[in-house]
Amino acid sequence: MSLKRWSAALAAMCAIALPQSRAAGADPVPAPGPAAVPAALTPEQAAAHVLNRLAYGPRPGDIERVMQMGVQHYIDTQLNPSTIALPEALTQRLATLDAAQQPAGTVLAAFLAVRGAARQGSEQDRTRRREVLQAMTQQTAEARIARAIDSPRQLEEVLVDFWYNHFNVFSGKGLDRALVASYERDAIRPYVMGNFRELLGATAHHPAMLYYLDNWLSTADGYTPRGKRQAAGPKGKSSGLNENYARELMELHTLGADGGYTQKDVTELARMLTGWTYNPRDLVQHNRGFAFDPRRHDQQDKRWLGREIKAGGQDEGEFALDVLAMLPATAHRLSFQLAQYFVQDQPPAALVERMARSYLDSKGELRAVLRTLFSSPEFMRPAALGAKFKTPYQYLISTARAAGTGPADTRQMMGALTRMGMPLYGCQTPDGYQNTQDAWLNPDALSRRISYAAALSPTLDAQALRRTLGASISPKTSDAIDASPPPLRATMLLGSPDFMQR
Repeated sequence: MSLKRWSAALAAMCAIALPQSRAAGADPVPAPGPAAVPAALTPEQAAAHVLNRLAYGPRPGDIERVMQMGVQHYIDTQLNPSTIALPEALTQRLATLDAAQQPAGTVLAAFLAVRGAARQGSEQDRTRRREVLQAMTQQTAEARIARAIDSPRQLEEVLVDFWYNHFNVFSGKGLDRALVASYERDAIRPYVMGNFRELLGATAHHPAMLYYLDNWLSTADGYTPRGKRQAAGPKGKSSGLNENYARELMELHTLGADGGYTQKDVTELARMLTGWTYNPRDLVQHNRGFAFDPRRHDQQDKRWLGREIKAGGQDEGEFALDVLAMLPATAHRLSFQLAQYFVQDQPPAALVERMARSYLDSKGELRAVLRTLFSSPEFMRPAALGAKFKTPYQYLISTARAAGTGPADTRQMMGALTRMGMPLYGCQTPDGYQNTQDAWLNPDALSRRISYAAALSPTLDAQALRRTLGASISPKTSDAIDASPPPLRATMLLGSPDFMQR
């Protein structure tokens, strides 16, 4: 859909969503359209640009602050988030969210307790189970959403979203409902600007990933626990070689589907990773997550990616992670995905190659790759030349930031995300949510965004909102909004093509 047709559809949907704001029989609201592409970004446009790409859009006064400090200084500061203090109100809010702060074992113990009681208990036990699970889900989501909206460490929050999606774990699968908070906090957040091998290792060892992709059940063929003639894994689950994690480790987490490996390589890697597991009891009692069980490991030699792998226990899997992290195919795939996320759906090949070279030269240091990306002319190119369409998550977070109306209603936002097809931690497949226009731009999705904006708009000052968004809104869009009835203007701003892009 072209921007012109999209704008026309937006105008029609605005009229449908807020019929009480228009006189009967009035003409449709004029459609906003894109501004002419400037030859270079003005200081205000540059500030708005980086806030829409490195951050989840501007909050009131942000564009002026970035202009004052300078775009490059803002980027440098965002690349070093530990130098940015968190607001006291945010720190206090996060401290109240037990499910997001407590060790994984503590949260899992609470989950297992109510689940066990509900299976054979009374209706009261089942009600208690629902309450505990709802609180767990709510607090985990609130920690993410509150940080995304209120943390001044915006690039860190954007990258948490990016890397969680890259190493996706679905919270709706069994025990992972209790583990995703720890997974994001302990295996994703500390590494988003660090070394990729460390990030890869942290996700590989975390119980949430071991459980989600079933590696905790994977054993050498013929494994018989405690000498018995049977094949039963933890909790009676069938044992044997499971290739799920090995396949996604190469296809999604590192090399990519076209990375040059074969089905035989998947099987051999799965054999190398047998015995990589965790014990729920140890996690609950001692907060001990990853465990290597040599009894479950395939003790035979392997041949993987053209390499002879001598039997070496856990070290075989660690060696595989070392190799995968530094292969050129991994460098290229990660660089492509980052450029696609921050620049455009089909990123320039030259930019991807420069980023991949930075990755290999720095031995996988993600901050070095990001510096190459953010210092590139492709990144600072005007959005009209390659705008990114916001995902539902990006749209809702940027709306809350632009509104600047105080602590967000997390429950309301979670419901909106579900209606828009992007429930938080709710992607069932390991490839995560897409971040391209084709995935999210359709009439139904636009209608849901307009409805959300219309419901929010009565609480907003359209003039203050426009000041906050500044150069994010083109003169042509501003003229169209000025020509619309005042009650429609905030909706028009939040539903404009300018705001839905970044």
